[in-house]
Amino acid sequence: MSTTVFKSLVDTTFDSVEGYRKAGEKAHSPALKSALAERLSKRQQTLATLNSELQRQGEELVTKGTVTGAAHRLWTDITDLFEKGDEAAAERVEEGEDYLAAKFREALEHADLDPQERAVVQQCYAEIAEGERFGDMIEKQYD
Repeated sequence: MSTTVFKSLVDTTFDSVEGYRKAGEKAHSPALKSALAERLSKRQQTLATLNSELQRQGEELVTKGTVTGAAHRLWTDITDLFEKGDEAAAERVEEGEDYLAAKFREALEHADLDPQERAVVQQCYAEIAEGERFGDMIEKQYD
C-alpha cells in the first residue's frame, strides 16, 4: 500500500502533465510550443515511472487530476484573459514547477516513504529539478 505522501506526489505530477498541455495550448511562439511539448513528454515519462510504483504496490494508477489542480487551471484561465499567451504560459509553468519541486524536496527530506518509494521519488526528482530550471528559464525569457 502506497504512503499518502507518495500518492500525493503522483497526483501532483499528473496535474503537472495537464498544466504542460494547457500551457502548450496557450503559447503562441513555435519555439515555446516545441519546448513545452518536449517537457510534457518528459513529465509524462515521470508520471509513468511513478504510476509503475503504484501498480507494483497493487494500487490504482493516477489517471485524473486533483481538485487543487483543476482549481489552478481555472485560475489560469481567468488570469490568461489579462495576459499575453507566451508570457502567461511561461509564468504558469514556472509557478507549477516551483510548487512540484518543493513537494518532491519536502518528501525526500521529511516524508515517511518506504524504501522503494523513496528510490522512485529520488529517480524522478532529477526530471522534476530539470523542469524547475526550465520553468525559471522560460519565465525570464518571456517575462
